[in-house]
Amino acid sequence: MTTALKNAEVARRRTDAISRGVGVQTEIYVDRALNAEVWDIEGNRYIDFAAGIAVVNTGHCHPRVMAAVTEQMSRFTHTCHQVLPYESYVRLAERLNAAVPGDFPKKTVFVTTGAEAVENAIKVARIATNRNAIIAFGGAFHGRTMMGMSLTGKVDPYKKGFGAMMPDVYHVPFPQDVHGISTDDAMAGITKLFKADLDPSRVAAIIFEPVQGEGGFYPAPKELVRAIRALCDEHGIVMIADEVQTGFARTGHMFAMEGYGVAADITTMAKGLAGGLPLAALTGKAALMDASHAGGLGGTYGGNPIGIAAANAVLDVIEDERLCARANELGGRLKQRLEAIRSTTPEITDIRGPGFMVAVEFANPTNHVPDAGFTQRVRIEAQKRGLILLTCGVYGNVIRFLAPITIPDAHFVEAMDILEASVAAARG
Repeated sequence: MTTALKNAEVARRRTDAISRGVGVQTEIYVDRALNAEVWDIEGNRYIDFAAGIAVVNTGHCHPRVMAAVTEQMSRFTHTCHQVLPYESYVRLAERLNAAVPGDFPKKTVFVTTGAEAVENAIKVARIATNRNAIIAFGGAFHGRTMMGMSLTGKVDPYKKGFGAMMPDVYHVPFPQDVHGISTDDAMAGITKLFKADLDPSRVAAIIFEPVQGEGGFYPAPKELVRAIRALCDEHGIVMIADEVQTGFARTGHMFAMEGYGVAADITTMAKGLAGGLPLAALTGKAALMDASHAGGLGGTYGGNPIGIAAANAVLDVIEDERLCARANELGGRLKQRLEAIRSTTPEITDIRGPGFMVAVEFANPTNHVPDAGFTQRVRIEAQKRGLILLTCGVYGNVIRFLAPITIPDAHFVEAMDILEASVAAARG
């Protein structure tokens, strides 16, 4: 522990040194972390129900991941795969090709971030179809790059003030039962788009999240996903599943699309792939992934050997520790506790999410208006008691639960007690 430093002191330095465009939720400066626990520079201990936004699904500093990283660092840290390739990159691609849903030959490209994976998926769809237009959904989050924020369906803070978005990107409603938006409404939005603004023969891809992340943890209904699949098949459109936040056991499946009975043409992934190291990928139909000329895809750091080593270890941990089953178990227990809290908390308007990708939504019990203020009070009260929570949603009225799937039972129970006390305190 670095006892000489104080959170408030570093926060002041941060204000002077870092662009205000890089927002932070807390002024907790981390010193060390292990599994689901973090300790700050003042020695305070927290239970982490953020996991770096669904990144360390296998926990902070999982020993097998750390061992793989350490071993790789002793051999080489970087060559650029496009210059001097390495077998571990090929092996990880083979494993993802086998794991991603879809009964067809697949190929993979490694990049560095989720936004970069999305950008490259759009590139692949466009070059493979020789079309330009992309359809995305309201409330979606696909990154902060120009194409990523153009696809994103939330203005503040992601698009606000950044000028014109990329052309030929269209948005339609995403189903949210709690807000009265159905699958029929979503599909009617696409039909209206095709009638009024967009020839379907110009559409390269439809991109969606099986569970919206920043948008509020709204799961895509099965009928929506199957309708999108049918529509893509009818018009020769590439179906892209953005599994950046849903991937790697978080939803109780390795990938959320396993629960829908249909497969996307391209799947993007990042976050939980490499246990905290920057690595992302897109995996898709081989014919699509081979549409680009050599050199059209990739990047200097794409598939960095240290991230690749970590990712191979992460896949081993998910399998050996049965983390998909563990996610379903923990998610069930979390929902059960939330339902118990709901019995005395009329502000809770919805509890949802597959596996251990669970959210609770708050609204004013009198007029049913989304209540961001109450949501923030719960988060802040929990933080005071040693539990890190994240909010999300277009209205800022959703708390999402993203603890490491490896969280020990004792820490999970402790977190649930803190959560219940925090909700009660927020109610006054």
